[in-house]
Amino acid sequence: MEGNRDEAEKCLRIARKAVRDGEQDKALKFLNKAEKLYPSAEAKALIDAITKNGSVAGHRAESEKPKSMDPVENRAAPEKEQKAEVGKAYTSEQLEGVQRIKKCNNCYEILGTSKDASDEDLKKAYRKLALKFHPDKNHAPGATEAFKAIGNAYAVLSNPMKRKDYDLYGEGQSPGNYQHGGFEFHRNFESDITPEDLFNMFFGGGFPAGNAQPYSNGSARFTSQHSYHRAERDDERTEGGFSMFLQLLPIIVLILVSVLSQLMVSSPPYSLYYRAAVGHTIKRQSSILNVVYFVNKDFEKEYTGALLQKVEKSVEEDYIINLRNNCWKERQERNDYLYAAKVYRDEPLRKKAELLKMESCEKLAKLNDLYRGG
Repeated sequence: MEGNRDEAEKCLRIARKAVRDGEQDKALKFLNKAEKLYPSAEAKALIDAITKNGSVAGHRAESEKPKSMDPVENRAAPEKEQKAEVGKAYTSEQLEGVQRIKKCNNCYEILGTSKDASDEDLKKAYRKLALKFHPDKNHAPGATEAFKAIGNAYAVLSNPMKRKDYDLYGEGQSPGNYQHGGFEFHRNFESDITPEDLFNMFFGGGFPAGNAQPYSNGSARFTSQHSYHRAERDDERTEGGFSMFLQLLPIIVLILVSVLSQLMVSSPPYSLYYRAAVGHTIKRQSSILNVVYFVNKDFEKEYTGALLQKVEKSVEEDYIINLRNNCWKERQERNDYLYAAKVYRDEPLRKKAELLKMESCEKLAKLNDLYRGG
């Protein structure tokens, strides 16, 4: 039953939206589904309100919801919604999460990671917390400040230079300190990007908007609420895609086995690299592009004339394909560095990108010049 809790919460969110839009039938459908997956006081109260009154006009406050006679259920705080000062509902679980962020003393504590966490660990932690505390979803008091603290913590720790400085000097001076109703950002470890822009980049895949309004500690306005909902839909699609992948896995395995079997049966008589395991130890050069390749000791006896020309043509084609692939990787690596340098305004990172060697791209350019000259 506990495993269905997240799915039931999704159904409740859809039902709440349907109620606001006046779609009572749709709301009732998803409320019944949520009740089957993981029964809750809110779902029961909304179902009763729609069934008896045809609307949820009578569903005003927590005091009007049916009270369970089970003392264990009455203690299940996350299922009981409270009312924030702005009139939007939030759960005790959300409030407890905000309070946890308030008590954190450093960036690692905020993200829930260790000091030796990898970049991938930081990304996973940020993705999970950003969706959980985004103000479009979490209406508990202090949720906006918690969202800002999470974004600032990730922005600091995901920047190699800032993270190094933070590990040396910043312990205990992080955005986790909560004073006067807001999180106090330490001057030396502020993010160069606003939490909302970071969220849009992380889930929307683009640079921050040039006219985006900066955040302030007292209050913050979010100009692109669709970003959160798009990220939430992406998560749902990811879950569905993973289920589809599991169903197709046996077919994929069969295809891979078939391809590998064919490769093992009909392996080429050459390698572009020295491979003693298959006997390709004799070094040769192609006659046109002078591409170095390796063959076995019986190659010269078996391949002559037109057959040799065919092999060398294949050698040169493989060499050009490898150059193109490696050139693409070199460009991608340089673009990644330039992107990070622009986001974090990191001048050393930009210089590193400009000095990055592009050997495969240079070789490919020389080949193109050779073809044009021929």
